[in-house]
Amino acid sequence: MKKCFLPLFAVALVSAASCSGRSGAPAFIDGNDSRVVYDGRVLKSDSTVCFDWSGVSARGRFFGTRLSVDYTDTKSDYFNVWVDREPGVCADGVVIASGSGTLELASGLAEGEHTVAIQKRTEGEQGMMTVRGFFTDGHFLKAERHCGRTIEFIGDSYTCGFGTEGGKDEPFKASTENCNLAYAAIIGRFFDARIQTVCHSGRGLVRNYGGADCPVMTRLYGQVFDEYDTVAYDAHAAGFKPDIVVVYLGTNDFSCGERPSLDEWCVGFAGLLASIRANYGPGVPVLCVSSRAYRLLADYVEEGVKRCADPDVSWTSVERDVHNDGSDLGAVGHPNYEGHRKVACQMIPYISTLTGWEMPLKAVE
Repeated sequence: MKKCFLPLFAVALVSAASCSGRSGAPAFIDGNDSRVVYDGRVLKSDSTVCFDWSGVSARGRFFGTRLSVDYTDTKSDYFNVWVDREPGVCADGVVIASGSGTLELASGLAEGEHTVAIQKRTEGEQGMMTVRGFFTDGHFLKAERHCGRTIEFIGDSYTCGFGTEGGKDEPFKASTENCNLAYAAIIGRFFDARIQTVCHSGRGLVRNYGGADCPVMTRLYGQVFDEYDTVAYDAHAAGFKPDIVVVYLGTNDFSCGERPSLDEWCVGFAGLLASIRANYGPGVPVLCVSSRAYRLLADYVEEGVKRCADPDVSWTSVERDVHNDGSDLGAVGHPNYEGHRKVACQMIPYISTLTGWEMPLKAVE
């Protein structure tokens, strides 16, 4: 069993001048500089980039020995960091963005060409990040853009990675939420695909956890931001069109002994599908997945797919016994990394079939 230990760095704010390991002022570029590549839903201005969804990432490339980011954050967000390698299961470190300041992402490197990737591992409830710019003691180069496969995932706390690093009997903590260890990121790594996640803990297709009176995912899906603004998302302007969309919703709709009527569910499903089609047009396959939490949910998902009568919409179910309720669970009964690996293994064959992508002989991690 592969164990992943991510060191949590105690990060102090540093001044811009301290980013230079050599004489002279450090080089600076705006957050919206074309040399920086972002993945996920972001809002770009003349100089800054703002985002709050789980999994949004930025990649930079530079010649020098260190790199820092100048930012503001509405709350306190956790970010995975990778230096000089492709993002994988384990990050090289974790940094915390809180308030306003400068975060050191890499330092003490041998002078030369380097890459740094950061990924927002916490969801919108934990804050909105504004990237004002980047500093290095050398000069900036253009980061390479991923031009291969793409997948969009629409989901709830499972997709957010709620509690993936927590213990079974622990409460939720932002420090143990890590979308990089959830099924969506695992599937992305397996297919070498860039992913975009649109997810919020406790939200459902038409009903939220416990009937909470806040926007459901059918509404949030149409926004650039999860929580902090209602700017409409324009997939065409963003230049994003996935090879497949995976919808993994319904657990919260059935929560606390209540559930929507089948007709209400199907209307909500039709509305979400209409939004997906408005973004990406016909022909993009959509895989709808029912969770293991409620057996009746599979009937709802199947009926929603049947009523939409779209030949490119399919469904499957994560079976109740796909993972155990002991060592495969993290905080508040949510899957940990091992549990998510097993969930990913159930979805991978369907994604392979719907996209025509081969299933490589490799570990699911």
